[in-house]
Amino acid sequence: MFYVYLLQSEKDGSFYIGYTSNLELRIKEHNNGKGRYTNKKTPWSLVYVERFAIKSDALRRERFLKRQKNRAFYEKLIRGRSSVG
Repeated sequence: MFYVYLLQSEKDGSFYIGYTSNLELRIKEHNNGKGRYTNKKTPWSLVYVERFAIKSDALRRERFLKRQKNRAFYEKLIRGRSSVG
C-alpha cells in the first residue's frame, strides 16, 4: 500500500505533501527532523491521507497536489474529504 499525505505544521500552519509506503514511520521522521523542508517547522500533524495500491498512482497524485500550491485548495480538500485515520 502507498500513501499520499498532507501534513500541517503546528508551528506556522504551512502544509507539506509527500508520499510513502510506511505512513507511521514517515510522519515520525518528519517530526524528528529527518526532512530538509520539514525539520524547521516541527511538530507536524497529519491532516489528510489517500491510499493507493499502485506506486505510480500515488506518485501521480502527489505531483498533482504539489502543483496546486494553493492553501484554499488544500483546506477544501481537508474539509471535503476526511480520509485521515
